[in-house]
Amino acid sequence: MRKNILIGNWKMNLENKDSVDLVNKVLSNLADKQKADLVFAPSFTELHAISNICAKYNNVFVAAQDCSVNTKGAFTGEVSASMIAAVNVSHVILGHSERRQNFDESNLIIEKKIVNCLSNNLKVVFCCGESLDQRKKGEHFDWIRKQISDSLFSIPENQFSNIIIAYEPIWAIGTGMNAKVEEAQEMHSFIRSLISEKYGSAIASNTLLIYGGSCNPSNSLELFEQTDIDGGLIGGASLKAGSFLGILDSFQ
Repeated sequence: MRKNILIGNWKMNLENKDSVDLVNKVLSNLADKQKADLVFAPSFTELHAISNICAKYNNVFVAAQDCSVNTKGAFTGEVSASMIAAVNVSHVILGHSERRQNFDESNLIIEKKIVNCLSNNLKVVFCCGESLDQRKKGEHFDWIRKQISDSLFSIPENQFSNIIIAYEPIWAIGTGMNAKVEEAQEMHSFIRSLISEKYGSAIASNTLLIYGGSCNPSNSLELFEQTDIDGGLIGGASLKAGSFLGILDSFQ
C-alpha cells in the first residue's frame, strides 16, 4: 500500500537560522502517529544542518532542490548527486517548472540527472506540468506524456520504486490559482495509467503521485482524499510551520 508523502520545497528562501528554526518548530509539533512521510527541501547551503536534525526522526527526510547533470570535474558552482548523498540527503527534486523555464532544462538533461541520482541511491521527485495555454488548447495530456516518457521511461523496472512523480500545473504555482480537484485527480489518474502501460499495474499502483500547485491548508484535505493523489509538493505554504503542519494534518 502506498504511503502518503509531504514535501516542502523552500526554493531560494530561508537562511541558516530561519531554516533550523522552521524545521525544529515543525518537528516539535508532529503528531505521535505521523500519517505521512515528511521531506524538507532547503537550499544547498542548509542541507547538511537540516539532515543532521532530521536524522533523529523516523519518516522525516531531506531533499535537494536540484543536482548537476555532471558527475564531477571542472564545473564551477555545480553540486553533484554524489555530494548530495554524502551529506545524508535522501531525495532530489528534478524537472521543476522553474528549472525548465529559467534554466532551459530539457527532458534529456533531466533524464541524465535522474540517472545520476539513482546511481547514488537517491530518490527522485520528478516534476511535470503544463502551461495554461497548453491546457486551454487541450494539449495537456500529450505534454505530460512526453515529459514522462522522455525522462523516466528509460529507467529499469527494479529502480522505478525510487521515483516520485509530482504533477504541478505551471499556471497554479505561486499564483493563487488552483486546479480543480477533479482536474488534479484526472491528471494523476492519467499519469498512473501511463506507468501501468509501460511497467505494469503492480509498479503503477505502488508509485507515489503528488500534487504541486498552490496546495494549502484550505484545499489539501479535499486533494488528498482523491484516489490517485498521495501527497503534495508544497511551495510557499511550507515556509511557515503553522501552514505546513495544517497541510500535514489533512492526511486521514
